[in-house]
Amino acid sequence: MNMRVVPALALATLVAAPAFAASSSHGGGGFVGGLMYSLNDPVTHTAFLAFAVFLIIAWRMGALKAITSGLDKRADDIRNELEEARNLREQAAEALALAERRQQDADKEAEAMIAQAKEDAKRIMEDARKELADRLTRREALAEARIARAEAEATDEVRRAAADAATQAAKRLLAEDTAVDQFEAAAREIETALAN
Repeated sequence: MNMRVVPALALATLVAAPAFAASSSHGGGGFVGGLMYSLNDPVTHTAFLAFAVFLIIAWRMGALKAITSGLDKRADDIRNELEEARNLREQAAEALALAERRQQDADKEAEAMIAQAKEDAKRIMEDARKELADRLTRREALAEARIARAEAEATDEVRRAAADAATQAAKRLLAEDTAVDQFEAAAREIETALAN
């Protein structure tokens, strides 16, 4: 836009605004009647001219540039804040997704730990049962060995007792009977002792 057009438009707007206001409040005559009223009323005319001079001075001193640059800066700030908010929202969404993944991983890990603990407990119970069965088997075998040893010792004692009895019987027979009769009697006594 040409820089000379801006003051002309501003001046036309300033002239037209009081004219529209005056035309509606002073009985008609339209735009021209309102314009004539503003030119005839010294207070309105002076205020209008003072306002027009103020706008021209402000425009010459760069106030419009400052206003537009301020508005542009504000628009850029708002745009940057929106972009930052969008980035923060994306980061929050990523953080939420990461937290959900970690929660799922923790749940899976906990389930795996529980399953492992159950398997370990089963294995420990089986090992304890096997160990108990092995101990019982060893004790049973030890008891059987003791019983067998006791039986063997008892059998040996019986044999010794039988042998002692046979020896004594043989001695007695030898002292009483003839040699052949003694031998037969001793053999019968041995058989009797062994049978008991």
